[in-house]
Amino acid sequence: MKRLNLFLGAAALAAICLAASPAANAQENGNRDENGKIVRGPYETNRFGDNWFIGVAGGINVFWNEGYDNLRISPSIDANFGKWFTPSVGSRLGYQGFYAQVWSPDATLLGPTLDTEKNMYLEKFGYMYIHGDFLWNISNALSGYKETRFWNFVPYIHAGYFRSYAMDDQTFVTNQLAAGVGLLHNLRLVDRLDLIVDMRATAVSGVVHGADGVAILPSVTMGLAVDLGWPNFVRSSTIIGAVEAASVDQIAALEAAAVALEMANIALQEENADLSKTNTKLSKEVTKLKSQPAFDAVKFFQEMGPATVYFEIGKTVLGDKEMQHFDFIAKNIVEQVSEQTKIYITVLGTADSNTGTKQRNQYLSKARGEYIFNLLTTKYGIAPDRLVVQSKVLADKAHPDLERAVTITF
Repeated sequence: MKRLNLFLGAAALAAICLAASPAANAQENGNRDENGKIVRGPYETNRFGDNWFIGVAGGINVFWNEGYDNLRISPSIDANFGKWFTPSVGSRLGYQGFYAQVWSPDATLLGPTLDTEKNMYLEKFGYMYIHGDFLWNISNALSGYKETRFWNFVPYIHAGYFRSYAMDDQTFVTNQLAAGVGLLHNLRLVDRLDLIVDMRATAVSGVVHGADGVAILPSVTMGLAVDLGWPNFVRSSTIIGAVEAASVDQIAALEAAAVALEMANIALQEENADLSKTNTKLSKEVTKLKSQPAFDAVKFFQEMGPATVYFEIGKTVLGDKEMQHFDFIAKNIVEQVSEQTKIYITVLGTADSNTGTKQRNQYLSKARGEYIFNLLTTKYGIAPDRLVVQSKVLADKAHPDLERAVTITF
């Protein structure tokens, strides 16, 4: 019993020393904010393939049974496969086994031969313990997650299936449920590789070696663990901070856009006010025009003076200069008459008697009138029945150039 107390006391002392490691690790950089306060998360949920680990270790176990004063140290092998869900919480599936030796005061199938020096029977049997563990990384929980921390202190609870069997051809096999607590220490060597020290205590029925009461198996193993997948965590506050920073920029941009839109709206309101004033003014002018007598196109054109185009001596077609003059008359006067009024248009071709024979001058006056008639009907689309063509030879005048013409009256 003294040996068990000594072992458990040493384990407790080691646990206390190791528990102080998170406080020291908290002084490391990388897990504190700008004010020096420890940052503990929350953290972004990792993907299924991230933060897995596999470990293998070897060491010793101590087998003690209730009612026995003797302890026996035997070798032990550990193998574990697990995953960290958060920086502080994880689980693993493990295997522990090899063989155990226990001194018994009575002869059993596992220890039938008496040791005369001790007057006891040495039981030898193999065992395996398949267990599931719930892990709590107290270093990350208390000191904040830090990827490069050297020492992580991880207490855990475990439970599972315990099987023992005889090693010397005896027919002895038993299956029991077992449970206990443990302390796991992860010492970072390099990226993805840790040194692990696992201290575990397992409670199981003494039936596993043919005895009564409760059997206790303290064990200490040391080995290596390899990280699989992406081995780190992203703090949500970092993501939120980036989003908040982006949001600040977006808000500033939106506020600037809102100011610009407000100014544009003010300008549009001013422009709308000006347009409203203009519209009011135009409406008054329209009302004034509506109140005035209707335009009498027939009277207007009847009162209009005649339009005249001039020919060169002996010519029955217009020159280029007079053709432009006639085009203006036809488009701006004659066509208006054609479209808006029902009055007739008189085309009078003339020639002077100062030159040429009477017959020649009669021909020229008629040909000039018909020439203008053809232009008005074919080029400008005036109905022939709207036109009256006349010709005249004028007596001697002081200015004969003005009599070589076609005069259009309404």
